[in-house]
Parts: sequence; C-alpha cells; structure tokens
Amino acid sequence: MNVLDIVQNSISAGASLIGIEVAEDTEKDRLAIVIEDNGRGMTEEQVRAVTDPFYTTRTTRRVGLGVPFFKMAAEMTGGGLRIESQPGKGTRLTAEFVLSSIDCMPLGDMNGTIKTLIQMNPNLDFVFRRKKNAEIHTLDTRELREILGDVPLNDPEVMEWITGNLEEFI
Repeated sequence: MNVLDIVQNSISAGASLIGIEVAEDTEKDRLAIVIEDNGRGMTEEQVRAVTDPFYTTRTTRRVGLGVPFFKMAAEMTGGGLRIESQPGKGTRLTAEFVLSSIDCMPLGDMNGTIKTLIQMNPNLDFVFRRKKNAEIHTLDTRELREILGDVPLNDPEVMEWITGNLEEFI
C-alpha cells in the first residue's frame, strides 16, 4: 500500500516515467525500496516538509500520510528514509529496512501492485526492478511499447503476458 501511495504522488506530480526497485540483500540484512520519477520535483523546503503528516499539496484533504507512514515503517526496523528531489527534474525516495527486525513488515504482493499500476495507468511508463542478492529481473514498459506498437499495455492479452513475466521474478 505504501508503494501505491508514493507512486500516486509521482502521478500527481506529472511523472511520465516511474521507476520502482525492490532490492533485497540478505548478506547485509537490508531491503531497499526505491521509487523515482521524472515529475515536477520538490524544493528543499518541500522535501523537508513532506514527512510531516499535516503537510500535503492535495486540496481534497488536509493530511498526507503516505510518506510519513513509509518513513515510520522503515525507521521502526532500524532503517530510514531518504528523499532526493529537484524542481523540474523529479524525485527519488529510498526506504531502507532491516530484514531481520521483528518490525519489518512483509513485502506484500509487489507483482500485483505493479500489474495494477500498469493496468490503471496505460499511458505512463514503469520500470520495475527486483533484485535479490546478485539476481536481477527488470520489466520496462518502454520496451513493451516498442514491440507492441499501437496495442495498449492494458490489453487483456498483454496483461496476461505481464502477469506471467512478473511471476518469473524472484
């Protein structure tokens, strides 16, 4: 859910390319989740404020809990959250978790999350990278677009292929 919320922030910021990386290093006892986009980015002041639950740029409600919850989840394990952003260039958010911590929540259904993001946002591009130690798998919708031509990413047959491809991930 945290990833969906953070990606929604990227979409709201006008991103056309969103990268999602889940990197697990069992030797270092770390799990990193990186979400980066080419949206409008944030000023230094906004980056400092974004972890405050009472700061939001949304007009539909007065609180923004996605980033603060993500930060809290990482810090509860002994990890942390880092945000890098530049106006006009985009944002990179990195949450690092200590895998062996009793407070490290299960990763959840990342494949389902990626499928949902692609299906609901067929005009955006996503790069999903899953690393586990030395093994790396990548799904890049830009590559799919080159092959598919005019066929939309959320076409049922394309989604079936994406599902199968994601199931091969670690």
